[in-house]
Amino acid sequence: MIEVSELTKRYGDKTAVDHLSFTVRPGQVTGFLGPNGAGKTTTMRMLLGLDTPTAGTSTVGGVPFRTHPRGLRHVGALLDAQQVHGGRSATAHLGALARGNRIPASRVAEVLAEVGLTEAAGRRIGGFSLGMKQRLGIAAALLGDPPVLMFDEPINGMDPEGVLWVRGLFRRLAAEGRTVFLSSHLMTEMESTADQLVVIGQGRLIAAESVREFAARSTRFSVLVATPQAGELTAVLTAAG
Repeated sequence: MIEVSELTKRYGDKTAVDHLSFTVRPGQVTGFLGPNGAGKTTTMRMLLGLDTPTAGTSTVGGVPFRTHPRGLRHVGALLDAQQVHGGRSATAHLGALARGNRIPASRVAEVLAEVGLTEAAGRRIGGFSLGMKQRLGIAAALLGDPPVLMFDEPINGMDPEGVLWVRGLFRRLAAEGRTVFLSSHLMTEMESTADQLVVIGQGRLIAAESVREFAARSTRFSVLVATPQAGELTAVLTAAG
């Protein structure tokens, strides 16, 4: 489980995350929704201990992530698929992560097969498409078989087949009882993937509820039109039924 309490991050006079509080529970896919620049990535970086909050706290499994001695066994995360050494092969990249986290080397081939990169295992990552790098990042997140998984805009660069695959993967991981937390700026993607939503804007919490509840509350069944010729417009609309 992920718990965030009054989390705040300021850069000088700019507030990126503003007293944010929410909970992400296991057994479901929770979408982290908001426009670009809303503070989603900054929040995830603070959850992973990559950025220090100005105020507030965040815990994974009841403790700050930094206290986990072998991080990939507790949390798997994909924040930026491009941040990999282009000269390494996929196998070498995952192998280094496995050794650093005392994960059996056999897991490398297993996760590469799971994300569909077995045939590309020996190729240099610099020649990968963005979609392939996203798959490699997902493989790295799965490497330690962790109970908590976090993904930042994971469908970027994915072709339609890849999008369908990753949706099914996230749902399967949640069905196994894991905590799955993924960010997106696309409500359409959240409708197809997530069970719960955490919605933020300008670093502040807007909503924390089910996708169904959020969609129902946001649906409008009427349209308000302002015009200086209200009488004429009413007559035209009435005549048209």
